Amino acid sequence: MLTKITMFFQSLSDESASDNETAISLEIACAVLLCEVMRADGHFAPQEQAHISDILIKQFQLTQAEVDEIIDQAIKLSEHATDFYQFTSKINQHYALEQRIDMVCLLWQLAYADGELAAIEEHIIRKIADLLYLNHQEYIQAKLKARESS
Repeated sequence: MLTKITMFFQSLSDESASDNETAISLEIACAVLLCEVMRADGHFAPQEQAHISDILIKQFQLTQAEVDEIIDQAIKLSEHATDFYQFTSKINQHYALEQRIDMVCLLWQLAYADGELAAIEEHIIRKIADLLYLNHQEYIQAKLKARESS
């Protein structure tokens, strides 16, 4: 009986160790946040998915095949994610303030890609901006920059 209990706890610690070893790449972290905005309003507009592809190709100099694979992974992670922290923390580790502002600008551009801004999209972008440690002025700056470029 004790052996079974010990084996159970050992399997739990092995699973958590393998979860920690599965590192999320910066590309996937950005893609997940973009997918969260795309999925927010419940409409998967083709313009939004094409926009995500364009963003990832430009940001990370990837091929279309690599982007398709990343988007597939990002959608799966997005569907099962309980929060944004694991993704935003990766971005915070690797991006300077200006790059984080640009990331939020990209989220805004995606939200505007289908021609209408849903309140839930705005709410999600606000949450992400907070986790990226942007103040209100930087958040609004990103929104205005995205609106101008749309």
